[in-house]
Amino acid sequence: MTTSIASQLELLQQEIAKSREKRVNFPDNVRLIAVSKRQPLDKIEEAYQCGHRDFGENFVQEGVEKIQKLDKSDIQWHMLGAIQSRKCKDIATHFDWVQSVDRLKVIKKLDQAREGSPPLNVCIQVNLFGEEQKAGVDSTSCFELAEAIQEAEHLTLRGIMALPPKQTEYEKQLAQFDKIAALYRQLSDKYPQVDTLSMGMSGDFEAAIAAGSNMIRVGTAIFGPRDS
Repeated sequence: MTTSIASQLELLQQEIAKSREKRVNFPDNVRLIAVSKRQPLDKIEEAYQCGHRDFGENFVQEGVEKIQKLDKSDIQWHMLGAIQSRKCKDIATHFDWVQSVDRLKVIKKLDQAREGSPPLNVCIQVNLFGEEQKAGVDSTSCFELAEAIQEAEHLTLRGIMALPPKQTEYEKQLAQFDKIAALYRQLSDKYPQVDTLSMGMSGDFEAAIAAGSNMIRVGTAIFGPRDS
């Protein structure tokens, strides 16, 4: 018997609540982004009918097609994948959040393309562990990009997003997330509107929440295996 999306969402919310309880005086709710890349529209629609409203896509064209076909004004769409400069207009036109900003050129193009719409919510993707195969910036560049976003007329700096090296041991996961969370606190001290620490996925969100994450990104644990 296939587990329903509704039951998976409920189970995840229970696990999130347990993780929050382990951290004394956790200040925030934890926002769950359902990562819907390579998932069919009917599964996204099913999650929507269960009351879920935050969805994340990694590929611009696929995401835009889903946004247009579903046509739900109350969904918050999050761009999570690598950004090509030529795709900035599509991102700025159709998405509500972009979590993978890591270049000044992208900031300028998103800002220009967002004119005439509500500000685009932006997270800076950080890579604090020197993984060459992953996008993201170091802590110094993070503050440089933050200042550029702050100065942009049509963007709102919301926080940082991270995808640290995969670890299976809880203590190693926690050590990595603590390092990211320390940078987040520095950023939020400088920019009071910063309120989003996006880190943690299916295999490590408990440690991420323990370190202070208030946004996690989960895909197959909600929807099941992806389409090839």
